[in-house]
Amino acid sequence: MSQSIILASSSPFRKQLLQKVVKNFETFSPDIDESVKANEPPEQLVRRLAIEKAKASANVFQHGWAIGSDQVALFNANILGKPHTVDNAIAQLRQFSGQTVQFLTGLALYDIEFDRYQYHLERFNVIFKALSDEQIKAYIAKEMPLNCAGSFKSEGLGITLFESLDGRDPNALIGLPLIALNELLSNWEFDLLLQ
Repeated sequence: MSQSIILASSSPFRKQLLQKVVKNFETFSPDIDESVKANEPPEQLVRRLAIEKAKASANVFQHGWAIGSDQVALFNANILGKPHTVDNAIAQLRQFSGQTVQFLTGLALYDIEFDRYQYHLERFNVIFKALSDEQIKAYIAKEMPLNCAGSFKSEGLGITLFESLDGRDPNALIGLPLIALNELLSNWEFDLLLQ
């Protein structure tokens, strides 16, 4: 059975990832409030936002399966924000030197017509190598990751900051875990290989 797929995201990176496994899909930018609620744990935050993004597609589409995804980066159990300034970016990367940053990615698949959804939480760890101030400053000057949570772009030169990656799907680090997406689609008897 053919099913229309909708990516509820304005991220060009998520779009590129989905293009690896789905030839034809539509994109939609969900307009939701992404503010963290008082005392909301990170796991609950990504779940709520992924589901809300996917369900927002029902405002535009009458049928199809919508993919919603949301991600947070954690260091010492605290959600990492965007640095916005070079000084803040330097401070963040100094903290990460020789340490581990955890990414939590919430993935929702929502069936618009039947108002049902599936959800998956993907965990991924990035282990940073020991970084000198010279390396940190050079990286920031080259990539200017001031609007990136954690002050790095893993899909770019940020990969040079890492000692290792720990997780089942490197796509999760960029924001769309494709292995988990394939599992959710398979649960609804949609086989990406047979499309």
